[in-house]
Amino acid sequence: MTTIGIIGGGQLARMLAMAAARLNFRTVILEPQPDCPAAQVANEQIVAAYDDERALDALAAACDIVTYEFENVPVAAAERLALDRPVFPPPKALEAAQDRLVEKRFLNDSGIATARFHAIDSQADLEAALADFGGSGVLKTRRLGYDGKGQRVFRSGDDSPQGAFEALGSVPLILESFVPFEREISVIAARSTDGTVACYDPAENVHRNGILHTSTVPAEIGAATRDTAHAAAKAILDALGYVGVIGVEFFVLADGSLVANEMAPRVHNSGHWTEAACIVSQFEQHIRAVAGLPLGNPVRHSDCVLQNLIGDDIEDVPAWLAKDNVLVHLYGKTEARPGRKMGHITRLT
Repeated sequence: MTTIGIIGGGQLARMLAMAAARLNFRTVILEPQPDCPAAQVANEQIVAAYDDERALDALAAACDIVTYEFENVPVAAAERLALDRPVFPPPKALEAAQDRLVEKRFLNDSGIATARFHAIDSQADLEAALADFGGSGVLKTRRLGYDGKGQRVFRSGDDSPQGAFEALGSVPLILESFVPFEREISVIAARSTDGTVACYDPAENVHRNGILHTSTVPAEIGAATRDTAHAAAKAILDALGYVGVIGVEFFVLADGSLVANEMAPRVHNSGHWTEAACIVSQFEQHIRAVAGLPLGNPVRHSDCVLQNLIGDDIEDVPAWLAKDNVLVHLYGKTEARPGRKMGHITRLT
C-alpha cells in the first residue's frame, strides 16, 4: 500500500489524510504538536519540528511520496526530502510563494498582472515608496504573514509612516499599491504528473478582519473573466512544473480584468466548498495528482456558499446541523479562540 507523507498537522492535512484513506493510501504526518487535528485521522505521526533532520529522514523512510499542507515549510527540508522521495508540489513552488516580493516578480514574469509594489528594507525605503504611491498602500511582511497578520494599511494623508518599519519587526517588507477592485475571487486548480490541468469554478470571497468569511460559487463574473483566471492558474502551474492543487487569489476590476493577489501552493480554504458541490473535492484532487492518478472532474453539481466557523462560531453547529442542504465539517480542535478556524459549513443553494 502506498504511503503519503504530509508535512504539517492542521486542518488541511486532516482533510488530505481523510481523502487519502478513501483511495486506500496510508498517511504519515510530520508535525511538532502531538494532539494536532491531522493526527486524529492519519495512520502515523512523527512528532518533531519541520526542519528536524532525523525526523525528515524518518518521514522519507516511512513514505513513498511527500506533500505538505502549508507554504511555510522550510525549503531546505523539502529539498532534503526530494533527494530520496518525490516531493509535490516541487520545492521551487515553496520558494516562489514564501516571499511576497519573489511571488510578485514571478507572477509578473509569467504574464500575470499584480498590484504595483516596492521592496522595503528600511524606513527610508518606506517613505520613498509611499510618496510614489501618493501616501497610500498596504505594507506587509515579505514572509510568514497570513490571515491579515503582519500588515499595516496606509491611506493618503491619514497615517504617518514614522516608526512603521520598526513596528513590523525591521524585517524585509513589501509595499503594495491599492487596487480599485469590485470583488475578490479565487481559483482552485490542479496539475497532474503528466501535465494535465483541471480548474474548479472561481469562488467569490468575502473577508472579515483579514480572515476568509465566505466563498460563494458561482462568482458574479463573466465567462471571459473566468477563462482569464483559469488561464492564469494554468500558466503558474506550468511555469513551476507543478504537481498537486494550488489556490490563486485575484482582484476583479470594474472592466472584468484581473489582478493577482497571491498564490498558495496547497489546498486552499476558499476551495473547501468542493467537498459538498463537486464529485471530486480539492483534497481528493490533490491526492490523485501527487499519487499519479487521473484527475477528477472539477465541474460542480450545485451552487453553494462556504462559511468558516471561527472562534465562538463553533457554538452555532447544532443550528447548522438542523438545516437542510448544509454540510458541516469540524476540525477536531479542542479550544475555540478568537480568529481560530474551528470548522466550516457549506450550504447548497
